Amino acid sequence: MSIQPPASADATPGADTTQEIGPPGRTGEPAWAADVEELARLRAEVADLNSRLDTRHRRAAALTTIRRIAAAVLIAITAFALVASVVGVWSARTAFNTDKWVATIAPLPQDPAVAAAVADYATNQVFAAINVEQRVQTVLPAQAAFIAGPVTGQLRDAVEKTVYNVLQSDQFQRIWVELNRRAHDRAVAILNGTSNVVLARNDRVQIDLLPLINQVLRALSTQLPTMFGKQITLPDLSSGEIPENLRVRVEDALGVTLPANFAQFTVYDSGQLAAVQQMVKTAKRDLVFFVVATFLLLGLALLISPGRRRTLLQLGLWLVVAAVAVGAVIRAVRDQILNEIPAGLYRDGAAATVTTVFSQLRTRGDQIIWIGAILAVVMYLIGPGRGPTWLRHQTAVGARAVGRWARTGGRAMAARGPGFTARYLDVLRVGGLVVAAVLALILSSWMSLLVIVVALAAYEVAVTLVGRSAAAHESEPPPGVAAGGPA
Repeated sequence: MSIQPPASADATPGADTTQEIGPPGRTGEPAWAADVEELARLRAEVADLNSRLDTRHRRAAALTTIRRIAAAVLIAITAFALVASVVGVWSARTAFNTDKWVATIAPLPQDPAVAAAVADYATNQVFAAINVEQRVQTVLPAQAAFIAGPVTGQLRDAVEKTVYNVLQSDQFQRIWVELNRRAHDRAVAILNGTSNVVLARNDRVQIDLLPLINQVLRALSTQLPTMFGKQITLPDLSSGEIPENLRVRVEDALGVTLPANFAQFTVYDSGQLAAVQQMVKTAKRDLVFFVVATFLLLGLALLISPGRRRTLLQLGLWLVVAAVAVGAVIRAVRDQILNEIPAGLYRDGAAATVTTVFSQLRTRGDQIIWIGAILAVVMYLIGPGRGPTWLRHQTAVGARAVGRWARTGGRAMAARGPGFTARYLDVLRVGGLVVAAVLALILSSWMSLLVIVVALAAYEVAVTLVGRSAAAHESEPPPGVAAGGPA
């Protein structure tokens, strides 16, 4: 760019007065060179800003990915910790609470599998202690010695039936409940090894059935007094107190020396019970901390998660997985312990016992599975996906249609319902009774029957009131019309 300076007085006519104006201190360069350099500088600055922005975006994306992964890992740990907390709370509230423990194990003597197994074992113990066949041979003449075996078999059936009846009796049920209530620390021995009824020694579990044998022998002394050759006297345990010298008193009454392991049903478990007991002790000590830590993990996972809906969906899925996995582990341990018991009545009785004791825990596991599934489905349905969006739209359309139908039906019912009820009042009454009878046959629990009776009474009263009100309204003369004719 050229700038013509004003001509001075002493300027030589015809002389070239054009000069290149450039940055101070720089002469001899074209004027547009400065613009090129400025453009290059601006381009470099823009490129640097773009590079910084791209780096920031990459860092933000990487941070988001790290947060998403960390939240997913934390939520998985939270799910397993939550299931473990439920197991711990169940153990603390059921196994270590007297009322709940007694309520849990009270039905055990009434279970047919448990009663059959205990009756068979107790009968074997009684016959081994008093040597029934030898006693029968002693009282029979030599010519009749051959019937000792059949007679012993008949006596065995009678004794086993007596044991089974004792187990199923209300008297023994009261004794069983009272014993467990007064000596709760012995009832929870299978978990903490502190009872003298259920003991864990070395690698085995011992269940002492001597109190049951005592009650059986008392019943047999009344029913079959000749079986013992004399009248025996044994302590009555109805009060729930077990004498310290019970074994000695039974020996004195029978006139025999009982084996050291008499009436002790031993289950070998290769040290598994000790591991379970140690786990329970640790869980009891750290249960509160564990539960609090579980909720802290859940809060932390939701705090760092870039998408809380996705995290809650993952929580639901992991709850299902954790409940199924923990349940599978518990079943595997149970099956491994049961496999150590001889197959037949004993294993069936032990399996029934375990099923009864862990029934509430199994219910809690099912509840966790349902909660996890419902949470996952709800979080998916409120998401931005094409499927949830379409489903929400269709649900809204259906809800509006149902609302319109409900309003139309309500108006029609209000207009025509009372008259219809008045015309078919007897049919509606009988129909209500029929429906209630069918529901009573299907739902046989006392609570269901109570609800059905209350609902039936409310239905009958409502139908009667509506029908009679409509009939009275129809029988009234129109306004302005006298009872005997036109006004």
